[in-house]
Amino acid sequence: MAQQIPVDPKARADDPVRDAERDDSTHAITGDVAYRRLVLVNAVFVGEPGAGDRGWVLVDAGVMGGKGAITAAAEKRFGAGARPSAIVLTHGHFDHVGVLEDLAEEWDVPVFAHALERPYLDGSAAYPAPDPSVGGGLLGRLSPLFPTKPVDVSARLQLLPEDGSVPPMAGWRWIHTPGHAPGHVSFWRESDRTLIVGDAFVTTAQESAYAVALQEPELHGPPMYLTIDWGAARDSVRALAALEPERVITGHGRPLQGAEMRRALQALAADFDRVAVPKHGRYVEAPLRAADGSAYALPD
Repeated sequence: MAQQIPVDPKARADDPVRDAERDDSTHAITGDVAYRRLVLVNAVFVGEPGAGDRGWVLVDAGVMGGKGAITAAAEKRFGAGARPSAIVLTHGHFDHVGVLEDLAEEWDVPVFAHALERPYLDGSAAYPAPDPSVGGGLLGRLSPLFPTKPVDVSARLQLLPEDGSVPPMAGWRWIHTPGHAPGHVSFWRESDRTLIVGDAFVTTAQESAYAVALQEPELHGPPMYLTIDWGAARDSVRALAALEPERVITGHGRPLQGAEMRRALQALAADFDRVAVPKHGRYVEAPLRAADGSAYALPD
């Protein structure tokens, strides 16, 4: 089982007192960035409170059954009937697109993702099977039960521009951070050094149901059972650490901020192979990549 980088709880970026002042079920990170935890994954809301219809963006679309929680939080945060201008994806794993098709249809919005994620989002390819032999923990052992089949939002899918811009998110740019998935991206706003990293790294031991429930802050590499290229994952974490962010919002676990977070992130980047990479595993020995097509399985 890989190790973790402990983080002082004072590095948490969410504020329970500030959250209690609102009633939208989200946790504010900055004035215009908040997240809501959906069972085992986070959905991120980008936009000023009260932004109204088409005045905000949803980053990732949670797990199956999470539609009501997302729409309720959006309505309370942005206003009655307020739809986003777009749904933007870090990647297309089942716990990030669980209600994507339903939300995209109901809200009549475009879906933005990296070109290398397209086969998973237009129904033409499935993700490789999870590897339950890595990481230990209940969720890791149950991972073969997790769905890998693609969703199909091809009619609404738009590819992120090659220049790094994110059309529905002014002031943000996307960074290609593969390893966990071929077209995984993170979103970076340099003006306040805010980073939305999806599953490039996480702040909980996602393989462990106990750790997921407890949510104690600690830095980990990407969830092991679905990571298919550990060399690329290492390079992605090092690229993100080099940005020296002020705050990070991950797909799993609590957001973190400040010097203590940066110390832990630098430690994870420097010692990634020992801390994050399993000693053995299906994709440790035989990584899968987009370039040779091995990352794309035939859908059932």
